[in-house]
Amino acid sequence: MRNIRMKLSVLDLVPVISPADAGAAYEQAVKLARHAEQWGYSRYWVAEHHDMPALACPSPEVLLAHIGARTERIRLGSGALLLPHYKPMKVAENFHMLAALYPGRIDLGIGRAPGGSAHATIALSGNFLENVRQLPDSLKSLMALLEGRFECEGQPVTARPVPATPPDVWMLGTNSKSAAFAAELGTGYVFGQFMSDSDVVEVVGGYREKFAPSTQGERPRVIVAAGVVCADSEEEARALAAALPWLQEADEGGAGAGAENQPLAQRRMYLGTAASVREQLEREAQRCGIDEYLVVTPIADYDKRLRSYELLSSIIC
Repeated sequence: MRNIRMKLSVLDLVPVISPADAGAAYEQAVKLARHAEQWGYSRYWVAEHHDMPALACPSPEVLLAHIGARTERIRLGSGALLLPHYKPMKVAENFHMLAALYPGRIDLGIGRAPGGSAHATIALSGNFLENVRQLPDSLKSLMALLEGRFECEGQPVTARPVPATPPDVWMLGTNSKSAAFAAELGTGYVFGQFMSDSDVVEVVGGYREKFAPSTQGERPRVIVAAGVVCADSEEEARALAAALPWLQEADEGGAGAGAENQPLAQRRMYLGTAASVREQLEREAQRCGIDEYLVVTPIADYDKRLRSYELLSSIIC
């Protein structure tokens, strides 16, 4: 199999790994971002979650401002900012401000999941289902604000500051619904393979087929968010993966079973040495026609997680 161009980025869930507290988790986030920049990763994105003791990032824009001050070149983004919780105006202002602080480095990744329990969701934004129902209008308003063409009651409204280089917008999702939004708006699309049972080829193909050129870009752009565990040996990688919570909760399948019979959570993972993971990623990239992965590595050990990203960086080209 021929080698393909391999572009990798980081998705950080900002885990709180005992005995660390949230403050220590943020320092680990900075450490990962700085090393990712040094190792040649293209982007560092952080996820949004609410009232989850093991995850420490309810506000991506705040953490990105902190990390932007501690890095120099790597692109920074949300993976994802959960738009149903917020008014488009405030989102546009926050990310315009980030884009003014860190020119040419800001990505605005948008999602539509609640990011927490039902009660946390109610406390945050009220009727979430109604907010999701209004998401198409919210997305259109957000794009208008980001592009300087928004009006309220016939009067122009500007999301200030107006950065020289606006944020690059991406829709994130795990199925054809989110892909359809991305295609209609002409944004990039990130498919969350590590938490989806949808077929990546079908979802990405639908996005490409329906893509409408926009100010965001003339051509469709696709990233696949993938779960990866990389180690110095195949045995260590398998041991680290076996300890992951999402694999412990999977149904029975057995490591020796055929891929079609393995637990869904296990099939979401790419694991092994750097050479082995490269082969797996290249095979999948050729199958679905993509050249960038957003890598999430949920190892419950900060040093081993960092080592996984370091080893994986050797396949960037």
